[in-house]
Amino acid sequence: MKIDSEAFRVPPGKEFKLGDRPTIVKPFYQSKKDYQALLKDHVAELSDLQQLHYASNRYALLLIFQGMDSAGKDGAIRHVMSGVDPAGCEVSSFKQPSAEELEHDFLWRTNCRLPQRGRIGIFNRSYYEEVLVVRVHPEILRSQGLPQELLDEKNIWEERYRSIV
Repeated sequence: MKIDSEAFRVPPGKEFKLGDRPTIVKPFYQSKKDYQALLKDHVAELSDLQQLHYASNRYALLLIFQGMDSAGKDGAIRHVMSGVDPAGCEVSSFKQPSAEELEHDFLWRTNCRLPQRGRIGIFNRSYYEEVLVVRVHPEILRSQGLPQELLDEKNIWEERYRSIV
């Protein structure tokens, strides 16, 4: 019972239409009882994997949950991470930027919260907000204190996409 991740993956540089992508995965369980048993098995496996990840101290793991308000990000984080030792993981929520955050590059606030090796970082929203919300609400871009020459709305988005990549 595995999700075919290839159905959700977009190769770098390849264009796609969101409407062509699956948005629902068929359930892997028949009843709530089956779901609880499956969740228990996965939680145990996730706990074991986290211990190995922490002990190896070679890589960091960053999970980004991006979605609209009321999309279920908090619930997904709660369920997915239910088997994780909270001492080895940190959740960062990104709301409207603070005055301090506006004084820095748009990636600064997320870079400050990247996980250390051996740890798991979870972003409830992320720097993608800068190319979603800020693009729709240009007044936010103007409030970022950028020099006038950087406020060229034709080029700034391509530059920000490049920075994110």
